[in-house]
Amino acid sequence: MALMKTSNPALGENTFRGISGGGYGGLADVTARMTLNGTVNKTGILLLCAMATAAWTWHLFLQSRDMATVAPLMMVGLFGGFIFAMITSFKKEWSPVTAPIYALLEGLALGGISAIFDLRYPGIGIQAVSLTFGTLFVLLLAYRSGLIQVTQKFRMGIVAATGGIMLFYLLEMVLGFFGIQFASINGSGVVGIGFSLIVVAVAALNLVLDFDFIERGVQYGAPKYMEWYGAFGIMVTLVWLYLEILRLLSKLRSRN
Repeated sequence: MALMKTSNPALGENTFRGISGGGYGGLADVTARMTLNGTVNKTGILLLCAMATAAWTWHLFLQSRDMATVAPLMMVGLFGGFIFAMITSFKKEWSPVTAPIYALLEGLALGGISAIFDLRYPGIGIQAVSLTFGTLFVLLLAYRSGLIQVTQKFRMGIVAATGGIMLFYLLEMVLGFFGIQFASINGSGVVGIGFSLIVVAVAALNLVLDFDFIERGVQYGAPKYMEWYGAFGIMVTLVWLYLEILRLLSKLRSRN
């Protein structure tokens, strides 16, 4: 079976290469294989983990209204989440443990970020969460119904667009150290909002690639722990999508 491609770094084309028990009758017990229902359940668990720690950080910030209160937790979440994301990517068999830890850590960061945005633009956090989950369910329905066909050209287009966005963000970060800013793109003008709309669309379409990739993993007969890894991949995309939606909404709200 040909290996699949996705622009999600957690679900790259080498994901199923070299894993034990995968495909072609490698598992004697079918219950030890990856399933769609199992992956959905694991995704739900990771979402609950992230929401729990996000709610805690948000609550702490609202009580104090002081950035210093949640800043350490946000730093732990950002750097800890990155570290556990890397561990999960390289040690897929550890994902039943590392994926929930990643979700808990990401929740710490997202809760603080959301609370800060919500303080400036009341209600923006709930709007971003609603739009993120709405996008997830709409795209899942479109994928399952066959309205969106994942062709090779589709994959290549989303992979290229995602890579371009990541390179631009990296360039922006590096140039920022030298005082060079992209005011029009980061601003609330037509260019800034248009850019954010494109990024949100690309992030959302990555979910379609993730759905397709996980489904093919099930067909391949990946081992059971890959359910956690697949759920982790979905979480990575959802975190990116949520942050981009939050950024877009803040630009729109700042125009009022």
